[in-house]
Amino acid sequence: MTVRAARAEAITLLGTLAARRNLDRPIQIAGVLFITALTAAAAQISIPLPFTPVPFTLQPMVVLLGGAALGSRLGMASQVLYLMLGIAGLPVFAASPVLPQGVFRLLGPTGGYLLSYPFAAFVTGLLAERGFDRRYLTSVIAMAAGLAIVFASGVAWLAWFARPTHLGLNAALATGLYPFVPADVFKICLAAAVMPVIWRIVGSPRR
Repeated sequence: MTVRAARAEAITLLGTLAARRNLDRPIQIAGVLFITALTAAAAQISIPLPFTPVPFTLQPMVVLLGGAALGSRLGMASQVLYLMLGIAGLPVFAASPVLPQGVFRLLGPTGGYLLSYPFAAFVTGLLAERGFDRRYLTSVIAMAAGLAIVFASGVAWLAWFARPTHLGLNAALATGLYPFVPADVFKICLAAAVMPVIWRIVGSPRR
């Protein structure tokens, strides 16, 4: 790990807690595993919608909170691990009446959303390392940036790459973006309040 990366991780919530207990590596590993497990658990709480092949889940909120708490590198690692477990065939993806668990799920209509998770966590974590998670408004900005990546990737995949059929841009926006924006904006507004509250309890680290 480079000095620059170590300093960035030290000012995340997880890094601060780890440094105070002199348990950097064990707490980092535990944090990554916890967010991976939480992402998988959130996938099981899915609501199929009749007008779209994309279910409503709590995963984006977990991905963004995980990125903010762990930082860019570890947040990304937690989501890469989640995808690897799914590719290996473990039942960590949301239930689907059409596609089985495993690598072929990434080719289906939700593949773009799933593949975006490491990048969304990385961007949200990167902004958190710069102090965006300390105040509510900047925390909203950090999570909105991550959510924008999720939506952009998900809609692009639906429009041009999803199998067995891709939808085209207009249909992808209608089924993969517009129905989810109000609920997901509401979710990140709630999630963004979590980090500043925890920081007030824990106390911000010295920079």
